Amino acid sequence: MKSKAMMPVKKITPVLLADRVEPCIDFWGKLGFEKTMDVPAGDHLAFAVVKKDSIELMYQTYASVEQEPGGPKNFARGPTFLYVEVDNLEETKRAVAGAKIAMQERTTFYGSKEFGVEDPAGHLVTFAQFGG
Repeated sequence: MKSKAMMPVKKITPVLLADRVEPCIDFWGKLGFEKTMDVPAGDHLAFAVVKKDSIELMYQTYASVEQEPGGPKNFARGPTFLYVEVDNLEETKRAVAGAKIAMQERTTFYGSKEFGVEDPAGHLVTFAQFGG
């Protein structure tokens, strides 16, 4: 079997869809993320990027996606699942206090303590701490 040349990938950034972008920016801001870019749409944002160190997330409104020429139409709405490894689970729990709990804290067979919340757009975010 012939090996194919690998195209180098520089970065992958999830684009999460939301009814409103602003509450999502606030949610990630509690975890140290900063908004690095946004695209206004009237009295709200159609799109925004939040970033912390080398981690980047984009949020875009459903309405703006549906209005894009040639963009997807009538796609299924549903949550995205994010798995986020953190250094300090207790500190993370305090930072996201008030978010809707999606999964109670648990210890897994693969060695992590985890809990999950919904972000303001309804996406499920599991935070995990490995070791001590």
